[in-house]
Amino acid sequence: MSKIYVQTVVLIAAIGCLAFSAFGWDETGHKITAYIAWQRMTPDVREKVIKILLSAPEDSQVATFYLPYGSRSEESRKREYFMLVATWADIVRDKNFDTRFKKYNNGNWHYFDTLWSSKDGKIEFFKSPDEGGKLMVKLAEFDGVIRGTASNADKAIAIAWLEHLIGDLHQPLHTTGRVIGTDGKGDQGGNLFALTPKGTLGDKSDNLHRFWDGAIGRNMPNAADACDADYLDPIAKMIMKAYPYAALQTRIAPGKFELWEKESVEISTTEVYKDVKRYETPSENYKQKALKIAEERLALAGYRMGDLFNQVFGALPANVTPPTK
Repeated sequence: MSKIYVQTVVLIAAIGCLAFSAFGWDETGHKITAYIAWQRMTPDVREKVIKILLSAPEDSQVATFYLPYGSRSEESRKREYFMLVATWADIVRDKNFDTRFKKYNNGNWHYFDTLWSSKDGKIEFFKSPDEGGKLMVKLAEFDGVIRGTASNADKAIAIAWLEHLIGDLHQPLHTTGRVIGTDGKGDQGGNLFALTPKGTLGDKSDNLHRFWDGAIGRNMPNAADACDADYLDPIAKMIMKAYPYAALQTRIAPGKFELWEKESVEISTTEVYKDVKRYETPSENYKQKALKIAEERLALAGYRMGDLFNQVFGALPANVTPPTK
């Protein structure tokens, strides 16, 4: 496959008018978080971040996602590029791109499993028998990279990972593993908690983790196969209206990754497993509860990401709110 062909495919994908398979929080969730972050970022910070991303190593293909021309405005193309970069950490899981996969794919960076169990209505936490995920370690590491004297190429990779991992951190099941039984092992963030009858295989199967990953898409599917601008932007704006920055400002805690993680752990241990049973489809009430929680988590992740980049790459006076476009 020629390099030109690969770049063309990637550039078309960057327009946002192709359907992707679901990744991570899922593609929809990650892009919504990035959209909200973009609205929070000042124009100067937006330009700095885009410039750095375009300096990414060639073999990462991060820069290749940007489409420098087209019918949409330059501002729209940059925003959509920034949104797409939020999914890069999942895109590199594609084994068909061998060099990129071997160098950049890191599956255990996407989660941090705090093991816990419930006994007599009380939550008990205990040490994982293995190393578990490295989400918290990598967040701190990449935060240090963008604040330090690293090259723009290294900062580009750090920004791409931060866009994704901040989103992952706000998905409750990326932070915990519930232990049921005596083996001391967790349920892999709900991946082993089936929501379909025993023996269900393939695309027909479902589990608790996948259910929460797709909380937005399940309730607001892209039935018309619309492009991102027509499908995702209105959803993101709706979430921002329902959960405005001013209402969440006291909870932002810029750069306090441990606090953000504790929030997700709290939700996972008190809400996620409540009123849901193995091998059964969740009730409509449960679906609506999950949707509301997911919307707030996406809003918080976006605001926090935007403020982090403002803090590192610019200055945002306390009484100034960046323009929304």
